[in-house]
Amino acid sequence: MIKYEVIIYWSAENEAFIAEVPELPGCAADGATYQEALSNVETIIGEWIETARELGRSIPEPKGRLVFA
Repeated sequence: MIKYEVIIYWSAENEAFIAEVPELPGCAADGATYQEALSNVETIIGEWIETARELGRSIPEPKGRLVFA
């Protein structure tokens, strides 16, 4: 279960739902549905953290919010 804040919104320009994780710079995903965007960003969060570890970068502690939309 993710512990980072996730903001999901509809983008008319992209014709998709966009899910952003403000605490993880550059961490975002999209999807045709709200649920798809959320599922995709959960995968991307894991990949973001894995990449940060591999590069020796710090990983921000989540602020404790689960999901905010």
